[in-house]
Amino acid sequence: MNTVELGRTGEQISRLALGCMIMGTVTPEDEAVTILDRYAEAGGTFLDTADCYCWWERRGSHGGHSEELLGRWLARTGRRDEVFLATKGSGVIRDLDAVWIDGRPDWTAAYRNFAGAGAATLRDAIDGSLRRLGTDHVDLYYVHVDDRATPLEETLEALAGIVRSGKARYIGWSNVRTWRLERIRRLCAQNGWPAPVALQQQHSYLRRRAGVRHTSIVDDEQLDYLEEHDDLTLVAYSPILKGIYDSPDKRRNHGIMDPYHGPDADARLAAVTEVAAEAGAAPNAVVLAWLMHQTSPRVVPLIGPRTLQQYEAAQAALDIKLTDEQLTRLDTAGA
Repeated sequence: MNTVELGRTGEQISRLALGCMIMGTVTPEDEAVTILDRYAEAGGTFLDTADCYCWWERRGSHGGHSEELLGRWLARTGRRDEVFLATKGSGVIRDLDAVWIDGRPDWTAAYRNFAGAGAATLRDAIDGSLRRLGTDHVDLYYVHVDDRATPLEETLEALAGIVRSGKARYIGWSNVRTWRLERIRRLCAQNGWPAPVALQQQHSYLRRRAGVRHTSIVDDEQLDYLEEHDDLTLVAYSPILKGIYDSPDKRRNHGIMDPYHGPDADARLAAVTEVAAEAGAAPNAVVLAWLMHQTSPRVVPLIGPRTLQQYEAAQAALDIKLTDEQLTRLDTAGA
């Protein structure tokens, strides 16, 4: 598996990252372990999790299932020094009773109940993550959900302390608007604090439709910002949008398409379907291959397979060779 530099750190990370969110809940442990083994055998090193994964799958739990499973896998395999391990804090739910309504998690209520990025919260969170992961440090520590209620200075000073203590090597941010990212970077420069080297956002081949307001989906302004600041690497979650590129039925019925529906999406779906037929590959895999070809900004797709079959389908993207003409056609498609 090829690698790419993380920001301008000199650190080489896998071109394809493995998201471990549903491991240990939706994905049973034996299957999750097989996926992890296959990824490592293929040369993959970049593992992504969070302390809150997956509270919404187990009522009464604050999460931690994914980190605990990874901790067991790392202990069994002895691969801790071979992987680039990322986790996140700030997204744990404070009041679980407030977010379960009629036996289901209510995400509107959840967004009002995140633990946030206060200094004490982050310090406790990193210690909990390290305990579950069975390690003394993570390589990358994200603020999972941008917290506008806590002064940025408090959050950044706490993160600087976490890096200084050796509990995290680098920091990142997720689900954040560009203007906030610029303010974060300015404060880091002014105070000598470590600045984010990774930005984790939802990003795929489709572009969100005009008029959609969404904190987590990359827009043109954010792409432009990342092109100008190559010390930040874009880690793209939901890169295949729940697999909609392979399934017209899913595109019609899945809520993940809501921010994308329209003529531009139709044109880009037609282009990726056409190129996939030429390449003899699945459209989902072609989208992953296209993302891995992006250099300005650099993009690291973060796959989150539910099954071993889904993992193998995603890994197939590593072997797809897109021609310059096909890449140009994909780049320029749209309404």
